[in-house]
Amino acid sequence: MPAEQHVEQHVEQHVEQHVEVHLDRLLAERGMTLAELADRVGITNVNLSILKNNRAKAIRFTTLAKLCEVLECQPGDLLSYAPVPMT
Repeated sequence: MPAEQHVEQHVEQHVEQHVEVHLDRLLAERGMTLAELADRVGITNVNLSILKNNRAKAIRFTTLAKLCEVLECQPGDLLSYAPVPMT
């Protein structure tokens, strides 16, 4: 296979990894505000808002564990993976 075809084939198969955060749903189900959660977890409202709006690039396991503890949930309740095909 010529190199050009191999590169094109690889690009067509590439998908962006997208992890979605479900804080809105969990907060609503628990009748909790973002500010209350931030206070109980020990992170800033700004950082929690970044996470809630799916703009975070990473999350520490300690933060994830504390969120799960406070929200009484599992990581899979808070996060989901959805592949997004690249255009």
